[in-house]
Formats: sequence, C-alpha cells, structure tokens
Amino acid sequence: MGSPEESRVARILLPQLKLDELLEELQARLDAARGTRDRVHGLLEAVLSVGRELDLEQVLHGIVEAAAVLVDAEYAALGVITPDGKALSAFHTIGVTEERIAEIGTYPEGHGILGELIRHPEPLRLAKISQHSSSYGFPAHHPPMNSFLGVPIRVRDQVFGNLYLTEKRGGAQFDEEDESVLSTLAVAAGVAIDNARLYEESRLRERWLQANAEITHSLMSSGARTDVLALIAERAGEITGSALAAVALPMEGTGSLAVEIAVGMDAEAHQGLVLSMDRSLMGLAFARAGPVTSADVGNDGRISLDPPRFGGLGPAVAVPIGTGEAGVRGVVLLAREAGRQPFSATETETLQAFAAQAAVAMELADRRRDAEKIAVLQDRDRIARDLHDLAIQRLFATGMTLQSAVRFIDHEEAAERVERAVDDLDETIKIIRSTIFGLRARDGGAGTGLRARVVHAAGEAAPVLGFAPSVRMEGLVDTDVPGEIADQVIAVLSEALTNIARHARAGRADVALETDGREVRLTVTDNGVGIPAEGRRSGLLNMEERARQLGGELHRTTPRDGGTRLVWRVPVTRK
Repeated sequence: MGSPEESRVARILLPQLKLDELLEELQARLDAARGTRDRVHGLLEAVLSVGRELDLEQVLHGIVEAAAVLVDAEYAALGVITPDGKALSAFHTIGVTEERIAEIGTYPEGHGILGELIRHPEPLRLAKISQHSSSYGFPAHHPPMNSFLGVPIRVRDQVFGNLYLTEKRGGAQFDEEDESVLSTLAVAAGVAIDNARLYEESRLRERWLQANAEITHSLMSSGARTDVLALIAERAGEITGSALAAVALPMEGTGSLAVEIAVGMDAEAHQGLVLSMDRSLMGLAFARAGPVTSADVGNDGRISLDPPRFGGLGPAVAVPIGTGEAGVRGVVLLAREAGRQPFSATETETLQAFAAQAAVAMELADRRRDAEKIAVLQDRDRIARDLHDLAIQRLFATGMTLQSAVRFIDHEEAAERVERAVDDLDETIKIIRSTIFGLRARDGGAGTGLRARVVHAAGEAAPVLGFAPSVRMEGLVDTDVPGEIADQVIAVLSEALTNIARHARAGRADVALETDGREVRLTVTDNGVGIPAEGRRSGLLNMEERARQLGGELHRTTPRDGGTRLVWRVPVTRK
C-alpha cells in the first residue's frame, strides 16, 4: 500500500479518468450521429436532385454523380442493360478522364464483374475485385481498382441497369451502410428514370402528331408529291435521330421500287435508285408489308450493296407506308451512323403508326385528286358534246347554205370566194373534231411511262448481259420528257446495253436517267474492256445521230477504273 497522500491523489484522479472516457464516448456518438445526419441529408438531396430532371441522359449522369458522392468513391459508372438482358448498351462514367477513356478503347459490354450483376441482379460488395471468380483483369490503360460495390436499378420490376462504384477514398472498404445508402439511391433512380422515360415518350408522341398534321395539311392543300415525300423523310429522320432518310414508291408493272426522295448522309447515292423487292431492305419491307430492321445495313447479307451506298451507316429500319389490307403505298428507310443504338421495338412501332397515318393522308389526297380529275373530264366531255352537237352542226349547216348559194352567184370571183369559205369551214370542222378527240382521250395504261419503260428495257437486257444493270432515275421523267423523246431514250438505252453485252465483257453496268425540265440525260457506264480503236462504230453513230436530230449530243469517256461511259443528252421541248 502507498502512503496516505498517494491514496488521496488516486481517489481524485479516478473519477476524472472515467469522466474523460465518458466524454470521449459521447463525442464519438455525437460525431456518428452527425455523420449519419449528414449522410441522410446527402441522400435526400441526391434523391431530390435526380428526381428534378426530365431529360433521360441528364438523369443518368446525375445518378452516377450522386452515387460517387454518397459512398465517397473515386470511380462510378452506370451501365444500361440491353432489352434482352444479356449485355450493356450504354455506359455512363465518373472519375475517368476523356483522354483515359480514349486510350482504353470501347466501353465494356458486360463481361467479368460487370456481367456478374447482369446475371445476378443483387447488391455485390467486394474488398478486392481480382479475388472474385468472375474477374479476369482490366484492359490496357485502365486505372487500378480494388474495392467494389454494385447495385441494380429496377424500373417497374425490370432491371434497367447497374450502378458500379470502385475505390473508396482513403483506402477504406465499402461497408453495409454504403450498400444500404446506394440501394436506397437505386430505388429513387428507378422512379426518376421511369418519369424521364414517360416524359420523353410523351414528347416524342407530340412530335409525331405534329409531323402527321403537317403532312396531312400539305397533302390536302395540293402540295406537290415530291414535297410531301421529302417532308415525310425529313420529319422521320429528325425525330429518330437518323443520318439518312429515304422514301421509295412502287413502279407500276415492273416489280421494283424507285427511291423518290433521300435526305441526309450520301443522299445522292440513293436518290433515283431502282431497287429489287428481294435484295433491298426497302423491298423486303414492301413485300412483307411490315417493318424490317438491320443491325448493320452496310454488312447485311440480305441486301445487295451494288451500287455502294451505305458507307458510315449502321442500324437501319424500313417501314411500309400503309398496310397489307389497304395496300402498301411505299416504304420509309431510316439509318443511323455506325456505332449508334439500333432502332428499338418502341421506335419501330411508333414509326409504323406514323407511316400508317401518312398513308391515310396520301389516300385521302389521291381520292380528292381523283374527284378533281373526274370533274375535269366531265367538263371536257360536256365541252366536246357541245362542240359536236352545236358548233359543228351549225358550221356544217352554214357550209351547206353557202354551197347551195354558189349557183346563184353570177360573178366568178365572188363564187370562188364563197367556195373557199366553204373549204375553210370544212377545215374548221376537222380541227374541231380533232379537238373533241383530244378532249375525250384518256391517259395511257399502267406501265407506259418512261420510268417503267427504262426498268423494263434494263430487265430485258439482264439475261444477255449475265447480270442485272443498276438503274437510277431522277426528276420528273414521266411528265417532263415528251413521248417522241422518250422513244429515242429507250432506243438509245437498248442499243447501249446490247453493245455492252456483245463487246464489253463487263461484270457491271449502271444506268442513270435524269431530267431537270430543260434537258434529259441518259448515262450508261460499264466496267468492261472499253471500245477498241479499230472497233465498229455503227451503234455509236446511230446514238449520235439520234441526239443530233433532237438538238443534243453524245459524249464517250473512259472512267478512271476502266470501262466506258456514254452520256446521251438532248433538250426537252415543253408543249
């Protein structure tokens, strides 16, 4: 035992030590409570923040940022899962610079640890990523990562994607509280994503309705067909974010489609093309009377890529304008740039509804034009009937009267004048009868236009050539090119294709027919051996003579890659 003084000091210090321990414990609890309070406040603020946004991309970015702050992670990402639930379709990251992302390369598709959450959508917490059985390392230039926390995000009981957090700051490990906080944020994120999706869908529906109204108004106000088709292509391309939009219509009597309108990337390569029903995306959609999609239109085995026209394009969809019951009136093709998202089922359905509405508007406009045409024809019939029943009869009667009066005229010169007047009346009657015939004449049958005749001539040459020549037409070739010039176009085309078959030994031929209302230009190109210097020129002379008679000309050149290019051009005379 110590001295009495030591005992007294011990009695004084003991309560003081216990008080310090109590104060330290109290301080620790206060700090913990304050930390919990701050974290709850942070979580509430994060929930409110992501819930305020309505743009889906902004919502996703806000979720990733909030997740990284709440659990104090250096790196965070949100992976959006594909509709089939097997891979990642998008990846939003925080903490990795754009330069580092470029060095790493493509975004992950959902393998390794990321795929573990896709296959098993439950919270996953790891002290070291490399120790998990599903881990197989990182790609080159990827920052080192050890600790990991992942939770799924559900939208209406469907897994939308996963939150991935790595590298808790300070070298600490993610704990149960981090997991709880992140799971709570994931629930709020699901609600925010659902709201953003609904808002986006409503805005899209509004844009589609506005586009339909615009197209209907244009059609019903006698808008030109090409303008309306261009409007359909432009609006569909804008709303879906497509790089290329095209509209093709069937060519009567040919079993082919003609691309009437193309806007966007390399539109000139598509404009005027004649497409087969079985070797083109648009043809397949027309034949099936239903949508046809392609994940990569530039490498789709169902599609003929001759001539080349899909460079830089990837996902595509072709949707018929109209239905099988009412008849398909045409096809809309949309294509996005390579690497972009494929067209979803929802987008395709919406586009199909838009095309169906456009078909109804086109049908109504056609009915209105038919009614107007019938009214014009009826008016022509009335005029012709009046001319025949009234004007001709009166002129004939006047002529008979003058003829009978000639014998009562003694003056020879006066009698001659009366006889000349009678002859003039006969000529006038002939002119009026010719006019009546013109008024009562009807348009030719289906398939008699220049477009159809060009496609038919190219099809007839295919067995002799050994391949089908590609055909492209641009401009109002059926209306701007008179019949006599159209006959010469067909004759020159047949002569050119026959010469290729006989002499060129070609494996490809391209036909282009264009008119701007001032001239018509026929271009025939092949990749054959060319025209030898000592070869016969009778066919070329015939084509040149046809052009000269119409005030035009024929040019022959050799393309850089060999073969022959003939350009036959003549002015178009409007009547």
